[in-house]
Amino acid sequence: MKKFVTAINCMDGRVQEPVINYMKKKYNIDYIDMITEPGPDKILAEGENKFKIESIKERVDISVIKHGSKLIAMVSHDDCAGNPVDKETHITQTKESIKTISTWNHNVKIIGLWIDENWDVYELE
Repeated sequence: MKKFVTAINCMDGRVQEPVINYMKKKYNIDYIDMITEPGPDKILAEGENKFKIESIKERVDISVIKHGSKLIAMVSHDDCAGNPVDKETHITQTKESIKTISTWNHNVKIIGLWIDENWDVYELE
């Protein structure tokens, strides 16, 4: 059986491949369900746009329930046009987003990823 993970990622095309490559190598999986929005860390951390949050949640539900994803990666990155803030703010928002995602009760591992200016991927503590 093929293994899936889920990534909540920015729509920025520069960050898709680094996330896919990192997840495949680190977690030995076959497929990544990529859920994209401009600045998803801001959306999930601030909790103000209920429509977008529900849309992200519905797509995560499909990935976890229908594809059997056992891992959700919340991704933020350098030079984000959808959320143009500094690294520290992105990291804080990513951690807040993880708290939001955990309230969806999927009983899966949730991690945070930071993509730096060189498109290198770092897993947050």
